[in-house]
Amino acid sequence: MTRSPATPLPPPKARRRLRETAALTQTQLATRVGVTPGIVRAWESGRTTPRGRKREAYARLLKTLAEEEAARQAKHKQQEPQEQQEQQKPDEKQESAPAPVPKLEPESKPEPQSDAKPAPEPESEPAPEPAPVALTPAQAFDALYAFSAPALVRQTFLLTGRREQARESVERAFQAAWERWPEVARDRDPVGWVRATAYEYALSPWQRFRPRHRHPEPPPADPGDRTLLNTLLRLPPQHRRTLVLYDGVGLDLPETAAETEASTPATASRLLHAREAVAGRLPALADPQVLHRRLTELASNERLRAAEPPAVRRGGERRARLRTRAAIAFTVALIGTTALTVRTAPTHYEPPISPGQAVRGVPHRVAPGALSDEELELRQKLRDQMQDGPERLLPRPE
Repeated sequence: MTRSPATPLPPPKARRRLRETAALTQTQLATRVGVTPGIVRAWESGRTTPRGRKREAYARLLKTLAEEEAARQAKHKQQEPQEQQEQQKPDEKQESAPAPVPKLEPESKPEPQSDAKPAPEPESEPAPEPAPVALTPAQAFDALYAFSAPALVRQTFLLTGRREQARESVERAFQAAWERWPEVARDRDPVGWVRATAYEYALSPWQRFRPRHRHPEPPPADPGDRTLLNTLLRLPPQHRRTLVLYDGVGLDLPETAAETEASTPATASRLLHAREAVAGRLPALADPQVLHRRLTELASNERLRAAEPPAVRRGGERRARLRTRAAIAFTVALIGTTALTVRTAPTHYEPPISPGQAVRGVPHRVAPGALSDEELELRQKLRDQMQDGPERLLPRPE
């Protein structure tokens, strides 16, 4: 059973432009489609994509808005020539009418004004804004790293409770971003892209098999921070990530759901269970604002340092070169093994030889030995006598 192709939609920026041109708010558009304003915000930001009947309704509404905008533009273009013609007609009438004769009046001397203000000086034209300086890819990457790396390391520490693992996760995420820099640079939220990659690496189940994971790191010095961190680490990884994104980073529910790749109801359920678990052990953090402040304090109290941007870029490039060389070596080894197999493989089928088995109960074959005198005499007698004839058939009387 094949699926019908999805209804095409304009890009996220075009969706928002159509809505604003029609003078509609996100709430009004959400009411017409039958969804919440947060879902419309996620559609216009490009974090989520509508599906099914909602996608068809959204596509029909956007098509209607686009047709209305095209009709308004066409009507405006038709009105412009008429207005220009109407403006030209009064000008022609004024040119044809005779110029009025000015009346001569006696000159009047101006009265002296002691409090006369000086004439205002003509306003000077504003200085042109300097053209934006184009940054190289390396400079743009360094600026993004310097802006977001320290905060990402602190956030990742709340997920893992390990300082070195948090720093390494953020570095690996930025190295992956540097490998895909054209894609990440054009992304609407580059920091969100790096944050999602760092969280995935930090919460990977393979981290527990590393030798470094077997040795615990010293806990925070403050007893309150230590209790809060232990409470966070007892939460399931997805609940912990949802709590950090919503109450720690400050994302709204649709953005948190999009980053954790879950539905909005599932994300809300995870958030409620995580808050209940934290409030059950620390009742003072039942208020979300207090929880947000405590998470910020816990992440800020630790001395977490990030590496320099050039070192991260060089590390990513070195890792990419090693992976490329390993892939080339594996390919060459595979080609060599295949060639050797083709060269030494038999060209026809040879049935296998069954292994031998010991047979019991059969006497050994005795080799003939030297003949005795009687045997020699008997052999000679048989040779001397006739081998055929009646003598052999009739018995001789003795």
